[in-house]
Amino acid sequence: MSKASFPFSRKNYKLMFIGIGLILLGFTLIWLDSEPHGRGILGLTIGPIVTLAGFIFEFYAIFAKTEDNA
Repeated sequence: MSKASFPFSRKNYKLMFIGIGLILLGFTLIWLDSEPHGRGILGLTIGPIVTLAGFIFEFYAIFAKTEDNA
């Protein structure tokens, strides 16, 4: 029997973990905003941009081509 095939390669999983890290960083930046109701620069601008970048990076990680060496 051959190796079990996984849906993604090692590269894809590494990219997915980076994307999850970006999403968590974005939410942390939003949470760290000291203005009431998150109305400061972190809560309104930087945090959501970093979070959106994380989600876009996740889509890239899922659709990235894998190099088959078979």
